[in-house]
Amino acid sequence: MGPGTWPVTLRRRYRGGELGLRPLHPRRDLQEWSALRAANRRWTGPWDSTNPYPEPALGFKAAVKEQNAEARAGRLLPWAMTWNGALAGQVHIFTIVRGAQQGGTIGYWIGERFAGHGLTPMAVAMAADHAFGVERLHRLEINVRPDNANSLRVVEKLGWRDEGVRREFLHIDGAWRDHRSFALLRHEVDGTLVQRVQNLERSGSVDTVDTVDSPQRLGRIDPV
Repeated sequence: MGPGTWPVTLRRRYRGGELGLRPLHPRRDLQEWSALRAANRRWTGPWDSTNPYPEPALGFKAAVKEQNAEARAGRLLPWAMTWNGALAGQVHIFTIVRGAQQGGTIGYWIGERFAGHGLTPMAVAMAADHAFGVERLHRLEINVRPDNANSLRVVEKLGWRDEGVRREFLHIDGAWRDHRSFALLRHEVDGTLVQRVQNLERSGSVDTVDTVDSPQRLGRIDPV
């Protein structure tokens, strides 16, 4: 697949509720998204991406419209994560490159009150399965700060391959930060990643893992 597949909504019954990935709406989601970000400013702040060259912030409506345009062009998959219909966080597959590369990068964050229930690993698995299946991407990567212990547990337990440290790879929380880069190829997944999460949960390996890891946005989004 390629440009033109957006919008995409994914849903799954999970732990007695419904976990969803869906596009943000520029008007209907403004108030709830703004409240979620404000309530989690201290929780997500150490992991939020920043711009070393400050520029005017995009308002929420303009940012969502820009992200949807990038998604329709096949360069971005910008999902809101929902739990039983409530906004819980975001999962993005960004810097999607087609042609000879067919790859992308996953970033995500979850609100603190939704953490501790294993929602993030399953949401990442749902996003990656869509990317490998419907979008036919060949390679995905997740870049994690070495001090983000919970996020490291997610990628390690889901079987993503550690490809080493990238020095000062991303500008996070106001400074250039080293990141460990993890990758997965489509043919390395036996079955689906959702099945991998389910198998790990049966063994008790990812019972309460949840995390925040450098949400990637198209510039800074302010709730206006």
